[in-house]
Amino acid sequence: MITADFHVHSNFSSDCKASMEEMINQGIRQGLKTLCFTDHMDFDYPSIYSYSFGMEIEDYLKELRLMKEKYESQIEILTGIELGIQPHVTNQMETLINKYPFDFIIGSVHVVDKVDPYYPEYWEKRSEEEGILRWFEAMNEGYKSFQGFHVCGHIDYIVRYAPSSKVKYNEYSYAFYSDVLDEILKTLLKYGKGIEVNSSGFKYGLGHPHPKTEILERYKELGGEIITIGSDAHQPEHLCYDFDLVASLLKEIGYRYYTIFKEGKPIMERL
Repeated sequence: MITADFHVHSNFSSDCKASMEEMINQGIRQGLKTLCFTDHMDFDYPSIYSYSFGMEIEDYLKELRLMKEKYESQIEILTGIELGIQPHVTNQMETLINKYPFDFIIGSVHVVDKVDPYYPEYWEKRSEEEGILRWFEAMNEGYKSFQGFHVCGHIDYIVRYAPSSKVKYNEYSYAFYSDVLDEILKTLLKYGKGIEVNSSGFKYGLGHPHPKTEILERYKELGGEIITIGSDAHQPEHLCYDFDLVASLLKEIGYRYYTIFKEGKPIMERL
């Protein structure tokens, strides 16, 4: 049984309405031992969008301290953050992580060339293949410029928003993008970084988590061992989403452990 969810949002993320307390109580009901909040902090997120993907960090940390104290006898609450990686905001990210103590940091890409692919304009002047390839290229550029995180978030998140259902629902080809995907994985391994298995892919009906099976297999072939598991929950009912499927998939590939982080240090837990 997976007893830790390491990608959880609260209303400190502008795309989530649930309070920390609601998420915590759901985690307790589901028998979690550990819950790590990873609310969004994307510097220079495009102001034209309805979401800001930023927060008041002092208020966030204060609320986390209150929740840790209130629920310490029932569940372990850890302090995480999901940073939006863009090379031009590296200094801002470095300042943040040097100032505040985080147990765990996800490095995710949400914006490429000043556009979020959630919105149609990302795809207007690109074919789907070009849009996905550019996404992966930008991800590799970001991880080469900044290493102040522990795992790479939702590697193939881009396919959620591909315009055609054929690409979206489990038919994009790892082999087609293998050169750049391998480069991403090798960059992560070079700097001692892991990847997350983000179960929201199942929630979105993709038929796989993020990343899909072939990428998880390739990461293992290259020597990767650090795997965190997160639901990317923005609502209490999505906490631990299909973790049973994630555990089965990882075991089939040959993984025997997943990773949790405390005070920035990895701890291996048996699947």
